[in-house]
Amino acid sequence: MKQKIIFLGLIGLFSTVNAQRVQKGEAQINAGIGFSSGWGMPVYAGLDYGVHNDITVGLEGSYSTEKYTGNIKGSWFGIGVNGNYHFNSLFKIPNKWDIYAGVTLAYNSFSYKFEDQDFDDYYDGDSSGVGFAGQAGARYYFTDHFAVNVEFGGGTVASGGKAGISYKF
Repeated sequence: MKQKIIFLGLIGLFSTVNAQRVQKGEAQINAGIGFSSGWGMPVYAGLDYGVHNDITVGLEGSYSTEKYTGNIKGSWFGIGVNGNYHFNSLFKIPNKWDIYAGVTLAYNSFSYKFEDQDFDDYYDGDSSGVGFAGQAGARYYFTDHFAVNVEFGGGTVASGGKAGISYKF
């Protein structure tokens, strides 16, 4: 019973907080895990900065390793810049929610090791390089500073999608 009261109290607290997404001149950091096919479980971290109340630009890095059958091990690193449009003003979405979409320009580096030999830039047709990608995501602010996020797409190693936390300065 005590756990239910605490749980209901937390829900009430979070629902009354007037949390707000990143606005012009504000910044937030993001971190979490990615999900992508065959690349292990990427981790990512990034920074977003509000250049307009509806537009952010950011930097992001991600990293993953995976051990395959035999003596094959792959490592992946991605770093990119992104821009996102936040739909809150356009669709009159409350600011504790942050719904966005945008594009990323990223460099991804893939390297593989097989029986103590390096095979850079080749395995199943994957190779290192620069590319563009799109993303769409959402964030929910529990407080003025903390949020949870989920995103699909993107241009770094976590490009299948990602989930994590955000902290607004």
